Amino acid sequence: MENQGALNGLRVIELGQLLAGPFCGQLLGDMGAEVIKVEPPGAGDPMRVWGQGHDKVNWEVIARNKRSVSANLRVPEGQDLVRRLIATADILIENFKPGTLEKWGLGPDVLHAINPRLIIARMSGYGQTGPYSDRAGFGGIGEAMGGWRYIVGEPDRPPSRMGISIGDSLTATYGCMGVLAALHARQATGRGQVIDAALYESVLQVMESVIPEYDHMGIIRERSGSFLPGIAPSNVYQCSDQEFMIGANNDMIFKRLCTAMGRPELADDARYATHIARGKNQIELDALINDWTRTLTVAEVDALMIAHSIPAGRVYRAPEMFEDPHFAAREAIVTVETERFGPLRMQNVVPRLSETPSSIRSPAPSVVGQHNSDIYGELLGLTAADLDALRARGVI
Repeated sequence: MENQGALNGLRVIELGQLLAGPFCGQLLGDMGAEVIKVEPPGAGDPMRVWGQGHDKVNWEVIARNKRSVSANLRVPEGQDLVRRLIATADILIENFKPGTLEKWGLGPDVLHAINPRLIIARMSGYGQTGPYSDRAGFGGIGEAMGGWRYIVGEPDRPPSRMGISIGDSLTATYGCMGVLAALHARQATGRGQVIDAALYESVLQVMESVIPEYDHMGIIRERSGSFLPGIAPSNVYQCSDQEFMIGANNDMIFKRLCTAMGRPELADDARYATHIARGKNQIELDALINDWTRTLTVAEVDALMIAHSIPAGRVYRAPEMFEDPHFAAREAIVTVETERFGPLRMQNVVPRLSETPSSIRSPAPSVVGQHNSDIYGELLGLTAADLDALRARGVI
């Protein structure tokens, strides 16, 4: 596929493994950047074997639009190879524990000396500075420290989690935002810079008013299950056949919901007439709505919500996404011809750009170091004999 992406012409070297670094690389690759994924020889990135089921397909999403080279960063020859690659690049992505790049002779001071325009996106558990910076940190730890885990789950149970690694994905997204901002700044200064994205701070960034609520009023946000305290009605309700989401917490929308329910008088009831009143009485209001939805099918409730212009929707799994005409019309899910599994459906690129559209142009590399000959030959001028010698010494 032709590369029309906004970042076409930029080269990214991705040193990270697992989720945060590679997802940042996926985002930049989708937007048109050339992404060279550096993997350790042998097993490669652990993401190659992550996921559910007997075939591990997570790699096919996170490594799309990337080419793979192998390099042993624990030996000087491997470090030298990567330094030479980075000298040709615009962006470096890494998510190792702080100090690891420096130990390998790949710290920002060294890299900026050979490539002053280089933008370095560093993702870590606690950031590059501070008393915790040298601790190991995974996404779940960042979610816990950033306040996310404490408020997720039922109030009478221990903290729960989302079914995805949201802390890593948030950090990768903020890392990508930092790269885009640094690219703009580089146009004026001619210099690259370092982006420091911490897992716990990325989670903290989306915690809305949790901090000022405590600071100003001493409120500690607690777990509330399926609803957000004070925001009502906005919940998942049980229909006669399955669950259905309704969000009618605005005063005018709530009036329309009351009409749809055949209970217009509820809109004038002092317990529910205002946003504040509904928030104070949301448990009984949710029960009232749930009693109504139980008498109808999802299709019947859905039709009423559409007719009365009420935000609502079915609770989707992958099968419902595959069948939905809106997903199909917008190509939210596309089929990619992968090297390992043939045609494979996965999420499309986001966001949509009208003039420089992002795209999935190539499948994930199926073999570690699959593009060693192309990239090391093309960018560094290494011959087949050179590569054979490096391979024999365990460097690639």
